[in-house]
Amino acid sequence: MDRERFIKMMAEAKMYDLTQDCSIFTPPFPGDKALEVHFFKRVTGAYGGGQGANGQILNWSNTVGTHLVGETAFHSGGRRISDIPLTDLCGPGVIVDISDMVSDYSIYTPEMIMKKADVRPGDILIINTGYHRYSWDQPDVVNPEAQGGVESKEFGFYVRHPGPSMDFYKWALDMKLKVIGVDCGSAEHPMNTTIRYMHDNHFRRAEEKLMREHGKKWEEMFPPDEYYQLTHITMPKNHLVFVEAIVGEIDKLKNQRAWITIMPIPFMEVETAWARVAAYQPPDWMSEAEFYEAMSKAEMLDMTVPFSVQTPQWLNYVPLSVTYHRRVGGQYFGMSRNSSICNASIHLATHMDGEKHFYPSGRTIGQVPLSEWVGPGVIADISHLVSDASVYTPQMIESVVDIRKGDILVIKTGWHRYGWLSPDSDEFRYMVKHPGPSPDFSEWAAKLELKWIGVDAVSADHPMNTIMRIWHPKTFAEANEKLKRDFGKTWDEMYPLDKYYQDMHLNLFPKRIVHAENLGGDIARASSGRYYIGCYLQKAMEAESMWGRFVAFKEGE
Repeated sequence: MDRERFIKMMAEAKMYDLTQDCSIFTPPFPGDKALEVHFFKRVTGAYGGGQGANGQILNWSNTVGTHLVGETAFHSGGRRISDIPLTDLCGPGVIVDISDMVSDYSIYTPEMIMKKADVRPGDILIINTGYHRYSWDQPDVVNPEAQGGVESKEFGFYVRHPGPSMDFYKWALDMKLKVIGVDCGSAEHPMNTTIRYMHDNHFRRAEEKLMREHGKKWEEMFPPDEYYQLTHITMPKNHLVFVEAIVGEIDKLKNQRAWITIMPIPFMEVETAWARVAAYQPPDWMSEAEFYEAMSKAEMLDMTVPFSVQTPQWLNYVPLSVTYHRRVGGQYFGMSRNSSICNASIHLATHMDGEKHFYPSGRTIGQVPLSEWVGPGVIADISHLVSDASVYTPQMIESVVDIRKGDILVIKTGWHRYGWLSPDSDEFRYMVKHPGPSPDFSEWAAKLELKWIGVDAVSADHPMNTIMRIWHPKTFAEANEKLKRDFGKTWDEMYPLDKYYQDMHLNLFPKRIVHAENLGGDIARASSGRYYIGCYLQKAMEAESMWGRFVAFKEGE
C-alpha cells in the first residue's frame, strides 16, 4: 500500500473514542487521590507562580479517568510503562458485550465471553459489562427504589460491578491476550481488591450471591494465595496488563472487532498511567481484511519522550514528583496494588499546549474532540537548515515537504538530540538556544488552517520571543547579532514586542491552532514526508494543556 492510500485509509476510517471524561469530579479508585487543579500562574499573575501564562499544577492518582494499569502496579520487577512498546498496546481486538449476562457482583467467565464474540489469540479484549452507565459523566440511572430516585453511580462503577473468575485470567494467558480492558472501575472483581475491606456490607452481599449461584464461599472460589500468585506474579511476568474505566463510545461497538489503540503517558517511575483509548474500523470503501492487514504492517513512530521525576521543566514551573501511598505488601493481605500520587505542572515532558494556556476564552483539552487531534500531516526535517538560535521560515518547511491545507505540522529541528534522555544531552542549549519561527510563520500557519503544530524543542516560539530573553541577556545578545547577519535587522526591528511576543501562543491560540512541545523519541529516525499523525491526550476536562502520546503512522513494508 502506498503512502497516500494509507493516509487516506486512516483518515477516513471510523474512529471511536472510548475514553472517560477526566475531571476534578471524576471519582478515583477508592482510597486514591482525586484530581486537583491549581492555577499557579495566570497571564496577569497568580499566587504561587506569578504572571506570563495560564499555568496549572495538577495533583492526582492515575486511577482518575481511563488508565493503563502497568506491570509494576502488581510486580515491582515488571516493565516500566515507558518501556512497553506501542506494539504491545495497539492491535486487533474485540469489544465483547456481556451486559445482558451480568448484574451486581456477578462473576464472568471465558465461556460467557466466547459465547458473544470471536476472540482470537493475541487480541486486545475490551469487556462491556454495561457498568459504564455508572460512570460519572453518563446520564443518571433512574431507580424509583433508590434514595432520591437515582442510583449511586460511584458505587455501581467501583463497588458493585462484575468481575472475572480465576479461570478467566488463565484463559487470557493461554490466549496470549495483549490487554484486558473493562468499562468499570477495575479489571478485577471489586471483592478481590481492597474494596472488600472498605465496604464489608457489599462483600457480604457478593458472597451471598456467590453461594446461591456457585455454592462456594468467596475464598473457596478465589483461594487467596493462588489468586495473589496469578495476578501479582504470573500475569505481569507474562506482560498481561489492564485498561480500566473505558467509557466514551463503547456502546457503538458491541461484539465488534476493531483496531484498538491504547496510548498511555510513558511514565518511568509511575505504575499506572492516564491513557487515551480509541478504536478504528475500516472506511466504507475498504474491506475488513485489507484494513487489518494494512494496520498490522503499519509502522508507528512514537515521538513521545519518557516522563520522569528527572524530566526538566520549563523555567519556573514545577517538576514531577511521585509519592507511593499504597504498596502491595503494606495493606489488606496482598490484595492491594502499588499506587502513587503525582504532582506536576504540565509544561514538561512531551505535551500539548492547549488554547487556555494563553487564551482564557479557549477550550480546555477535554473539550476538544479526538478528531481534532488526529489526521493527515507532515514531518518537516529542517535540521540541516538551522543552528543555535536560528530563525526558520515557511519557505524552509515548503522546501522539504508537501504541506496542505488542514494538515498537522511536525517540525524536526534536530534539537531533540539535546533533550534530557539523549546521549548528547545539553540542557542549556535545548532550553535556551533552539531555533524558532520567523515573524510571518504564524500568519502562514493560520492561512493554511493547520490543525496543530509540533516541535522537537522546548517551545514553538523562538526562545528570544519568550521570557528567556530577559533571563539570559548574554544569549539574547548573541541571537541579536546572528539575526543582523542573517536578516539585516535587529531583534526589535524584526520582532516588535507588542506583536510577536510569544507569537505562536498569543497569535494562534485564539484561532484554535495550538502546538506540542518536547517531541522526541522516534522523531530521530523520521524523514520528511506525509504521515497520519495522532495526538492521544488524556481527556482532561479542566486542563489548559496536557501530556499524551504523539505518534506518526506510515505504511509497512
